[in-house]
Amino acid sequence: MKELFQHCAITEDIAVRVAVNFLPEQSQPESGKWFWVYHVRIENDSDDTIQLKTRHWRITDARGMVNHVDGEGVVGETPTLNPGQTHDYVSGCPLTTPSGSMEGFFTFGLTDGSPLEVRIPYFPLSAPATAN
Repeated sequence: MKELFQHCAITEDIAVRVAVNFLPEQSQPESGKWFWVYHVRIENDSDDTIQLKTRHWRITDARGMVNHVDGEGVVGETPTLNPGQTHDYVSGCPLTTPSGSMEGFFTFGLTDGSPLEVRIPYFPLSAPATAN
């Protein structure tokens, strides 16, 4: 299955693309649990070598409850991308509501040691409606 990246943000020639899918097999709506998987592709179209250092996510549920998630790297990795290279990873997000959203930023280290904050695009999390 070819994945379609529905959401994209570009900061100083670094693109962050996101594809998101609801996973009914890992969700339990009757127990108030919904789960999405998201695929992130980072594309370095700049002239600099960059290394991903940290991530910051703002996850909002349908009740407006906001959860901030900060950490080193992504899924245990701090990849270095030379000009023209890409890095892909897949992760997941559970919510206690059938919809919400995610957005945030990555902080990269540049060759000269300075930091660069790269936006992660806003994307909605939405479970399909179910008949009762």
